[in-house]
Amino acid sequence: MSARYQLSGTTAVEISARIESGIRTGALPPGAALPPVRALAAELRVSPATVARAYQELRQRGLLATAGRHGTRVRPRPPVAARRSALRPAPLPGARDLSRGEPDPRLLPPLGPHLAALAADAGPPVGYSHAGVLPELAEAARARLGADGVPAGELTLTGGALDGIERLLGAHLRPGDAVAVEDPGWANLLDLVAALGLRPIGVPLDDEGPLVAGVAAALAAGARALVVTSRAQNPTGAAVSAVRAEELRRLLAGRRDLLLIEDDHAAELARVPLHPLAGATASWAFLRSVSKPFGPDLRLAVLVGDETTVARVAGRTRVGAGWVSTVLQRLVLALWRDPAVDELVRRAAQSYERRRDGLLTALAEHGLSAHGRSGINVWLPVQDETSAVTALRDAGWAVAPGALYRIAAPPALRVTVSSLDTDDLAPLAAALAHATNPTPPPGFPT
Repeated sequence: MSARYQLSGTTAVEISARIESGIRTGALPPGAALPPVRALAAELRVSPATVARAYQELRQRGLLATAGRHGTRVRPRPPVAARRSALRPAPLPGARDLSRGEPDPRLLPPLGPHLAALAADAGPPVGYSHAGVLPELAEAARARLGADGVPAGELTLTGGALDGIERLLGAHLRPGDAVAVEDPGWANLLDLVAALGLRPIGVPLDDEGPLVAGVAAALAAGARALVVTSRAQNPTGAAVSAVRAEELRRLLAGRRDLLLIEDDHAAELARVPLHPLAGATASWAFLRSVSKPFGPDLRLAVLVGDETTVARVAGRTRVGAGWVSTVLQRLVLALWRDPAVDELVRRAAQSYERRRDGLLTALAEHGLSAHGRSGINVWLPVQDETSAVTALRDAGWAVAPGALYRIAAPPALRVTVSSLDTDDLAPLAAALAHATNPTPPPGFPT
């Protein structure tokens, strides 16, 4: 904890408010350790139960996390808006930032021509009573999903994949319920689960997706929802194979007590086939975002699922945000219909595959075994994340520590390949080899 920030308060409400203020201003940065309950209680001259209640309230809201023998710490990305100065610092001057998990802006389709065409043919204004999912967008979305074997279902739109997952979990679960999530898994999802007051159950995975035994164990532990990344899993690059999909479908078949959520965020960028689980359970939803192939600023995801689940999501949207902008829908539809854009996305997918496979090959030449079957990330097991990240930073490379993505999985680094050029692969692999000391025990992701 920062020595400059003094905790205070005589009630649980005051103490939690003071801690939240420190997180918001950056005085308590992500990962900062808080005093043990009894130590802070003695310092503030209050009951240990008072401090424990303050910590518990902040944990339930996703601001704090209990890290075993490491005590209570600020979550890596707590769900509270921070001042700009409190945001993640930029890499050292001249360093290459491979930590952010974003597509290469150079490979995204230009939006200008399509925006200009929409402006020239804007049509009449859309009012509240006529807003919703455009029929032509729904038709195009069903065709694209159907080509990948996603079963027909009810359809709605959300403001991106994470927005869709939040609405799905909120429609089916209540605080305290358990959610089975991939471990390692998407950091934003882990943060969302914490912010919703849900209990994550980590499911181990290998290159072919979640392990069947891990899913079975999560179900036995009371998981009420299961979130699976279809392909380009973040951070490991795993993709559900045909064999794994069949095994999981048999395990999940007919369950009426489980919400199955599939996230196909890479969509057209994935260079591996889709093997959906959709429809295996009574309650299910399949999400496909447009952000990775077409641009992160396009906040739109298609959600299909069973009638009850989609009705709940659409109904909740109607009494909140209302609908996804029809202007945005028309822009996405124009991108889908443009053969030139299809070709740009195809080339981008090939480029990411070359960079990812090239880095894996270069690492193998140094005796390092990493993972990256699909997507834009490579997952490299290490013995010590902190020392490896520090050594790479000093060598001019910024990567993401695996702690952001792990529950119980072993240490690792996530390296985003999207901004790499061919000439970068060899020096990056050498730097990673110098900075890391991966462990050799069997099993993934070690």
